[in-house]
Amino acid sequence: MKVWVDDGTCRGHGMCLTLCPEVFSLTDDGYSVAITSDVPTELEEAAREAIECCPEQAISER
Repeated sequence: MKVWVDDGTCRGHGMCLTLCPEVFSLTDDGYSVAITSDVPTELEEAAREAIECCPEQAISER
């Protein structure tokens, strides 16, 4: 599984970081980024929850 954050859509709510801090982080400006685009198998469920819970729908699975 791969994830991608659309930096033009993200508004910095931080839900993804709360749900899956091993995959997501916030920039100095407070917007989400994927620390790694390749999500380890054991973190896929948490990453998918982060995708579903993103208020701006800024995260996608690729």
